[in-house]
Amino acid sequence: MTATATIEWMHEDGSPAVSWQSPSGAAAPKRVRLADDRMSADAAYRLICEGTSLLWQGDYHNARALVDALGRRVQKRRRVPDPAAPAIDRFNAHRQAQSHRAHIMNAVLVPVDALWQVALRRAPDTRAALSAWHGPGAGPAIMALRAVQGVLSAAEWQRKGIPVAALDATIHPRFGVYSPLRGEYIDLVMRAPLPEGDTAFDLGTGTGVLAIALAKRGMKHVIATEIDPRAVTCARENIARVVPHADVRVLTSGNLFPEGRASLIVCNPPWLPGRPTTPIEGALYDPESQMLNAFLRGLPAHLAPQGEGWLIMSDLAEHLGLRAPGALEAMIDSADLVVVDRLTIRPRHGKASDAADPLAFARTQEVTSLWRLSTKRSSA
Repeated sequence: MTATATIEWMHEDGSPAVSWQSPSGAAAPKRVRLADDRMSADAAYRLICEGTSLLWQGDYHNARALVDALGRRVQKRRRVPDPAAPAIDRFNAHRQAQSHRAHIMNAVLVPVDALWQVALRRAPDTRAALSAWHGPGAGPAIMALRAVQGVLSAAEWQRKGIPVAALDATIHPRFGVYSPLRGEYIDLVMRAPLPEGDTAFDLGTGTGVLAIALAKRGMKHVIATEIDPRAVTCARENIARVVPHADVRVLTSGNLFPEGRASLIVCNPPWLPGRPTTPIEGALYDPESQMLNAFLRGLPAHLAPQGEGWLIMSDLAEHLGLRAPGALEAMIDSADLVVVDRLTIRPRHGKASDAADPLAFARTQEVTSLWRLSTKRSSA
């Protein structure tokens, strides 16, 4: 998602209009003033808190240092939630703090020329990364420095890739496509017993990592679906690189399920019910559990006889107070499904053992599960 609008700022020779570009779809700032290396972090913080964004005219590295300094000021002033408060209250406070921090740190803006080069002294070469994200430039633009850094970082992730031990392969994510940094759920897919049959669906494939896992496990025909065109391209690239001779198709589809039936249908929906505030958060938050419900309710009509649906979910939502204990099992039952088995694994990522993380109270209890589901009539 890209937000394009017109932004104006006061300059000695008038108020030039320039395109505003935001990879996250953020709205253009309403008030902007010029700033350079002479501005202190305290002055910048005060202006931003008053609703003014800063269009940087100085050194690129000084702009980066300013953003870091703003982040430290936000952290210093952050309220520590009451550990006795309900989990949902602590989670909401955490999201509000994240939103405030993003607002402050995204208020440092940089000019970008028609070739997508950041027009500041000592700026790195940003042309290839920004062009790959947006396409050919269409005149001068303004972007948040943090947005530029995010695109550059994503380009580096794409170039280097992410090693996935369970696949003995490297996955290359694209900008805006959620990276498989949490590898434990892939381990579950690699060790769960396969049902009989040779066709599998992977719903919401993202980077294609689970479609690749299914192909590596011997499923002869894999159909993966995805709604985001960037993810479709990303998945196809990874599949062609890792399992070039496998019969794996990636479909761009507004429907979760492809046509037909399969002996195995895998879905790794967003784990937290809630509203995403950026496109990348769409991989984390599922508004009103829409995707989860669509998977469960659509499963009986798309499973082959004796087939299985594999639902991959963390129970973090339960520990955060976002989903009631037992609610998932009730959803499974109401969809005319039964649980054949449940495989579990503990998270291994850094935040799972970070006592300083604001959500440590929930992360230390988190378990990731692969629910093996079948229809009630198949299990009868």
